[in-house]
Amino acid sequence: MRTTLNIPDNLLNEAKDLLGFQSKTDTVILALRELVKSRHIEELKKLYGKLDIKLDIDNSRRRRKGD
Repeated sequence: MRTTLNIPDNLLNEAKDLLGFQSKTDTVILALRELVKSRHIEELKKLYGKLDIKLDIDNSRRRRKGD
């Protein structure tokens, strides 16, 4: 999708240099992917200790061996 954005040149250039990219597009895409990944990780961290998952590791391993 083609979009026009007003991004400060110094910020975009610093990000490009840090990432080693030539392309502004690649820089923005990676930055967005990292932001989304980071937010997903934060959401998962909030669930820590709130889920009660009962796993039978021995039973799971036995099933795997019989595949």
